[in-house]
Amino acid sequence: MKHGKIYRESVKLIEPQKAYEPADAFKLILDTAKAKFDESIELHIRLGVDPKQADQQVRGVVVLPNGTGKKIRILVLAKGDKADEAAAAGADIVGAEEIIAKIQGEGWTDFDVCITTPDMMGQVGRVAKILGPKGLMPNPKSGTVTTDVTKAVRDTKAGKVEYRLDKTAIIHCAIGKKSFGAEKLLENYQTLLEAVVKAKPAAAKGVYLKSVTGASTMGPGVKIKA
Repeated sequence: MKHGKIYRESVKLIEPQKAYEPADAFKLILDTAKAKFDESIELHIRLGVDPKQADQQVRGVVVLPNGTGKKIRILVLAKGDKADEAAAAGADIVGAEEIIAKIQGEGWTDFDVCITTPDMMGQVGRVAKILGPKGLMPNPKSGTVTTDVTKAVRDTKAGKVEYRLDKTAIIHCAIGKKSFGAEKLLENYQTLLEAVVKAKPAAAKGVYLKSVTGASTMGPGVKIKA
């Protein structure tokens, strides 16, 4: 892959193979975020687990203290009082069968998070093949299948993010924007990393945190000493 001049200049600021202290790493990540838009800052955490083994999966949710900087469009599938609660909590779209029919008939997925009450899951299952591949399928483990829709909506608006292991044993997660500054990014980083460490599977052996890398949307990766 051929990189542009700005990227190549940014790479020169980073010492190859060096793992930086977190505070220094985030200052460097911001120094190398040269794009003209407010770049997202992402973490890539490589774990010493086998993602093919069911007892070594790593997945969970965490509320970042400074949010993500991204406007989240929330769909809540619920009826009656729960639908009213969701709307009052700030959900962007609230509905039931008519929304499921729209997803099924039109492939509509104009939302970022789908929250549902347990009684709706039988019907939501009909659109699992549409929502699943896009990472939008509600799941009790991520707190998106719940009777407490008020808390679920508010937590999501406040900066709740889901982290999960991919097929290569890496967790990819956005923790904010360039405009946050190093201090707020560092706080979000520490919160996410603590959650991932607490989620260590009992079956995991050897070194758990193999590497942590941070990067802006258009910038080079910076290794962080975990």
